[in-house]
Amino acid sequence: MNESEEAARLHWTPTDPHGFVVSDGAPTVRDDYELPAPGQGADGPAPTASPVPALGAPAHSGPKAPSYPPVPQGLPAVTGDLAAAVLPDIVLDGAAYPGLSVRAASVRGDSHRYAGEPRQDALCVTRIGGDEHGGELLMLAVADGVGSAPRSHVGSNEACRLAARYLDRSTSLHETIRTGDAERFQRTADDVVRQIGNLLGDLALQYSERPDAFATTLRILLVPLDPRIRTRGFLAVGDGGTALLRRGYWHLDVVGDADGDKDSAVIDTRTAALPRARSAVTRLLHAHAGDVLVLSTDGLSSPLAGDAGMREFLAEAWNGDEVPAPADFLWQFQYRVKSYDDDRTAVVLWEHGEVQ
Repeated sequence: MNESEEAARLHWTPTDPHGFVVSDGAPTVRDDYELPAPGQGADGPAPTASPVPALGAPAHSGPKAPSYPPVPQGLPAVTGDLAAAVLPDIVLDGAAYPGLSVRAASVRGDSHRYAGEPRQDALCVTRIGGDEHGGELLMLAVADGVGSAPRSHVGSNEACRLAARYLDRSTSLHETIRTGDAERFQRTADDVVRQIGNLLGDLALQYSERPDAFATTLRILLVPLDPRIRTRGFLAVGDGGTALLRRGYWHLDVVGDADGDKDSAVIDTRTAALPRARSAVTRLLHAHAGDVLVLSTDGLSSPLAGDAGMREFLAEAWNGDEVPAPADFLWQFQYRVKSYDDDRTAVVLWEHGEVQ
């Protein structure tokens, strides 16, 4: 069937593929399309006896789900803050390389949805470094904009973007991680943190804001794409979580940067957040085949630490070599725990081991 025949069959003009007929400059919606009888249409699937599978609402801990609906709600207005208004409620991402699989998600918290406020968390899954001789790394990052900072949703996204920019420029980063040079890695991380802080400060000046208005935490994991290299570089500014699922058991603070005396909902923007921070916590980690490493903001690390039901659910969902499909991962990731209503962001790395 050619274009003219198709247009005649659907009662629209070839110049108007959206079904509008323009007359004297006024669009009119056609409503006289002829629809085939059920089971007789050539342009769509025939009805089936079985319903389309659906995961439904996320699972929850305890006998009763949290009172907020687990779906996107009110949106920020463009007239109030364009950057906030265009941020998606949910982000889903991932990657796969020999020996590695990644799933990542960021979901606006129930309280922000209810209030029509933006998601202040951000994530990044990207590839950095490398030349004709290889040396590429996977950069996995999460950032948690400080709740009291009015432009933290911009700060968190910019921190991820700037980290990718400056770490990509490092000519020695891959070799530093490969050789396990902890001192050199610390210097590189501190240098990158200072550069990010300076540029966020410049951004604040452009908006006529104080630097603290863009306050955000940042956690990064750097993973060589060469499957023979088992060392991973970790750097962080401020709160968050870095948990390890190994052989079905959770280790909730594998980098040792948690502060047990500190309320995880409170971030001191003078010392533990960008743009004022000038140094990072760094670690070099050794990965084992079968490890599942979870890099997250407090929106996941806090309920994971506080709720046994969540730990059991995610251990069953994420343990082992089988990586969930993206839609399944998002559903699992949104497991709900009452009273935890902050933004939730995590990048999850499955270590499959060295590829022969």
